Amino acid sequence: MKNPFESGKPQKTRGGLHLPHRKNTAAVESVILPTPEKVYIPMQMHIGVPCTPTVSVGDYVRVGEKIGDSDAPVSAPVHASVSGTVSGIYPMTLGGGTRATVVEITSDGKMEAAELTPPTVTDRESFLRAVRESGLVGLGGAGFPVHVKLRVPAGKSVDTLLINVAECEPYLTSDHRTVLEDGWDVMSGVYAVLNYLDIPRVLICVEDNKPDAIEALQRIADSSADPLDRVRVLPLKATYPQGAEKVLIKAATGREVPKGGLPADAGCIVMNVTGVARLAVYLKTGMPLVSKRVTVDGDAVADPKNVIVPIGTPISELLSFVGLKEEPKKVLMGGPMMGISLASTDVPVVKNNNGILAFSEKSSMLPSPSACIRCGRCIMRCPMGLSPVTLAKASERGDTEALAKNDLLSCMECGSCAFVCPAHRPLVQNMRIGKGLLREKSMKKG
Repeated sequence: MKNPFESGKPQKTRGGLHLPHRKNTAAVESVILPTPEKVYIPMQMHIGVPCTPTVSVGDYVRVGEKIGDSDAPVSAPVHASVSGTVSGIYPMTLGGGTRATVVEITSDGKMEAAELTPPTVTDRESFLRAVRESGLVGLGGAGFPVHVKLRVPAGKSVDTLLINVAECEPYLTSDHRTVLEDGWDVMSGVYAVLNYLDIPRVLICVEDNKPDAIEALQRIADSSADPLDRVRVLPLKATYPQGAEKVLIKAATGREVPKGGLPADAGCIVMNVTGVARLAVYLKTGMPLVSKRVTVDGDAVADPKNVIVPIGTPISELLSFVGLKEEPKKVLMGGPMMGISLASTDVPVVKNNNGILAFSEKSSMLPSPSACIRCGRCIMRCPMGLSPVTLAKASERGDTEALAKNDLLSCMECGSCAFVCPAHRPLVQNMRIGKGLLREKSMKKG
């Protein structure tokens, strides 16, 4: 397998875009949100099996206390983010439109922490158990439980840990601020993963529009904390979607993840930078994932900033805290390219929520779609080498054979195709509809 340190340079990837960065909050220090009156903590903020509440209405809980868990291999426990009384357990529609059971906690305003102790970690298995108990899921993507991601499948060999600091979507800067404010936690978490999983090297991948983050990481990596010289900081060109897992692996190592494969098939594990920082906090203190740094920005926001919020905080409270210049026409959970448009802001911040963007009516207006002019721009920009126009047309006519033949499931829904489409075709929506058709066909087959 090719050594990722041979060239020391980023590798060329397919397609992609050069988007306006709009990193308005990159130089602004994060602030802590005042304790909300209530939080609504979903029992599923991860891919896998939902948790079952381990508390009852009327119970008093403290910050960091486990309130939900599951025996399933692919799941992640859930913890109280404020101290107070459990005032309800019921189903709720979340920001992405999914239904999940939430535990409602009425805060007592004290933020009293549970009696926690750092986990005892002596080897690989005890380390992976600790990662599971931390409640960590992928904080920059779909929310895959980290303890599952770190358990390398039998027969696979991993020689490279990639730390994702690309943060390639416009506006979002929460990972950037994590590096600047919690850099030693980042490196401490990196060393823990390297040591307990016996991975020889790590590449910390940072887009080159974050020179202060690159400098901070290089300063720590070059210190005596890394006497074996296992850590390298790799600046990458600021292109979108550089932070997508398969794109990042290709850019950093030159390796391709095979179709339908996992990063381990390319000898890699990819972790979000905030995730490794929070892992370090858990290993040092025993405090699980109970809060999140969230970028709040957009042209309807009066005072854009990164805010550290308890998980389960209503998004409406977050917007009230930063202030609005006008009533937003559109509020996104996530970035402008892959974020989810919210029907209501009375939904909670979840573990993998890294941004809330509020936009005015003027900036939310989209031109009406027209007929495809067969220009091929969507094909040129697709980072996965797909033909979005072919897939979109197959989706429109319900042709599942064509969708499978043209590799729809490799689409990451990054939106590059829709962004460059001069006809403003709803290409990403067609991809999602097509995936639904494939799922429906698969379920019918049993």
